[in-house]
Amino acid sequence: MVQPQLGWVTLVRDGAEPWTTSLRELMHHPRCRPSTRTRADLPAASRGRQPKALADLPPQRRALVALRMEHLLEVETGYRSGDALRPTAGEPRPGYDPDTTTLTQRRQHKALELRQAAAADPDGARALALDRVSYRTLIRWDRGRIRFGAVGVADDRWLREATGRRISPAVREALFAVRAETLHRSKLTAKDRERLIHQYVRETYGAQEPVPSYETLRVVWREWFGSTGARQRYSRSAARVQENATGRHVVVHRPGQVVALDTTVLPVKVREDVFGEAVSVHLTLALDVYTHSIVAFRLTLVSDTAVDVAMVLRDVMMPLPMRPDWGQDMEWAYPGVPATLVAEFAGHGVAGLPFFAPETVTTDHGSVYKNHHVTEVQRVIGANIRPSRVLRPTDKQAVERAFGAIQSLLFRILPGYQGVDVADRGVDPECDAVLTVAEMEHMIATWVVKVWQNRRFGAYAPSWDPAGDHSPNSLFAASMVQGGFALQIPPAELYYQLLPTHRVMIHGKRGVKIKNLWYDGDALDDYRFAASGWGGVARNRYVFHRDPRDPCFVFFQDPRTHDWHTLRWTGLPEEGWVPAFGDARVRELLREVRRRGMAPKSDAELLPVLLELIGASVPVEQWLARLSRGQKVEHAREVTQVAAAAADRPVPAPQAAPPADGGAAVAGGATVTRLAWRERAETGQSAVDAERRRRREQAVPVRPVPPPRLGERLRAVSLLALPDEDDTTVAEENR
Repeated sequence: MVQPQLGWVTLVRDGAEPWTTSLRELMHHPRCRPSTRTRADLPAASRGRQPKALADLPPQRRALVALRMEHLLEVETGYRSGDALRPTAGEPRPGYDPDTTTLTQRRQHKALELRQAAAADPDGARALALDRVSYRTLIRWDRGRIRFGAVGVADDRWLREATGRRISPAVREALFAVRAETLHRSKLTAKDRERLIHQYVRETYGAQEPVPSYETLRVVWREWFGSTGARQRYSRSAARVQENATGRHVVVHRPGQVVALDTTVLPVKVREDVFGEAVSVHLTLALDVYTHSIVAFRLTLVSDTAVDVAMVLRDVMMPLPMRPDWGQDMEWAYPGVPATLVAEFAGHGVAGLPFFAPETVTTDHGSVYKNHHVTEVQRVIGANIRPSRVLRPTDKQAVERAFGAIQSLLFRILPGYQGVDVADRGVDPECDAVLTVAEMEHMIATWVVKVWQNRRFGAYAPSWDPAGDHSPNSLFAASMVQGGFALQIPPAELYYQLLPTHRVMIHGKRGVKIKNLWYDGDALDDYRFAASGWGGVARNRYVFHRDPRDPCFVFFQDPRTHDWHTLRWTGLPEEGWVPAFGDARVRELLREVRRRGMAPKSDAELLPVLLELIGASVPVEQWLARLSRGQKVEHAREVTQVAAAAADRPVPAPQAAPPADGGAAVAGGATVTRLAWRERAETGQSAVDAERRRRREQAVPVRPVPPPRLGERLRAVSLLALPDEDDTTVAEENR
């Protein structure tokens, strides 16, 4: 209740109702503050701003403040240092001796001294800001020094209010209009934007409307819209993201809700499995943001492609099989779902690593995550693959931090570690490399299951138990108790569905042509010379799936039985195997064929050219010596990609045994596989001859009796023998 004796006041404000309150309530109101006009500790120049400090001054102004402080201290104490125990030569001077003069006399003497110095050297005094110092100025400086310290002697003009650049409403409207227009155009310079601003103001408000200078417009554009150093395409994406941003903070509260995906170069040199050369590989990592579990990873000798991204997402959904050297402590041990049940569904022993169907996959802005294939993968697995927001580093900070943690916990202690930059690199990390790609993959998998998944959280503990001891495994187990676990293991046919699709017609005799290669098989017999019946852009065509890592095979799903069939490249030999190759090798092959003027009618004729391109027709004993390191690494990449594609396939294609002399040789501590190029070329040529012979026999089922050779009858009878009488009579009758 308000006491009547305290009095009442009525506050009136324009556009608002009068407010009647007591003086006590008004004095204790949180929004009631003393006016800056009546505060003694706040100068008029600092009203509405934070107190000034010496650090706000530029270095040259600080030197002037120090000089003014020396003059004030000499006036007050007679010594420029302000301490009688540290005098300089000639101090105290007669006009500033505190024992014989008063403070007023010293101030008057200082003002006279500064006026005389300014008259003798006007430019120097003006540069030192001591050209207009009077007796009253010294008093004002002294009061400011007592109240605010050294910054109290600085002029208020040195720290005047930064009002910015005065931009009229017309120019402001023109700036935003030009900004919206230039986002959809090709990249323009600042001078081009200035002309557009002048055009907009002139056509909208007339020629009399003033427009700031070029420099002002350039600085204002940079302050309002940021730097223009980005690519125009990325600037449009950033503007679109900012326009559609809701400003909501996403809280991840279950496993699989957000999976962060990223790729980096492995900081450890490894040896490829073909020649034993030291190479750099790329590590693709999939991290569950809620539990910080590394649910999938891949090592590739080349930068990841859309197929690699699809296979990583497939690995997230598939349980990790147990490996021969893994013990029981690495098996599935999460509560609620017995290990035997999971093994029964998976068909093999399952390691202690979470698996689930991801809901949202966060990636960077690389082109590998923005193509049509990844869009189709998103539809197949039922997830949203979205790039991280522009200027939002928190979207992928978990996986970036995981890369740093793996580097500090594992990679740094491995031989072949390259360091964070060239200055920290060892003498020769390539010679230090001893692990092969397969060994490195096995080591990372073992480390993830045995170390990372059981490592205690630090700053990443869950919000509902920040002081508890949690690891990725324990947090996933807790989430299983809270929300359950969906035991959904995708079928093996998911591999085919995640491959890129090609819609082509089926040729009646030759099969299907995909990427300039022909594929055929018995599965096409029921659909030769028949249309698929589908309309649209790919009218009457069939869908085939192809793995770009291994062009030797394509995959076809029977529309009637829905079974998947593997179609072989018709250029493959019936027996044996050909060197691994990829799409780049196929393009090189076709360029070489066009250069030679060949017009082959079957892919079998392309096989010798392919083998010659890969093997270069070099004898085996000179092959390793004459191939460059780049050629070895290129071939090793193709072999690794083909091996990865074969490992991903549900049923690997049968491989024939290598030649008897194609064993392994050890060179320099690394396992090197001998590549018998001449034997492979002969095998390919034999396959071509066998194919031609088969076609001839098929064209002529019954072989006719060959006619006699020319002159065979003459050679059977001697030219000197006389004919018989009967033969002579018959000859005369015929005549």
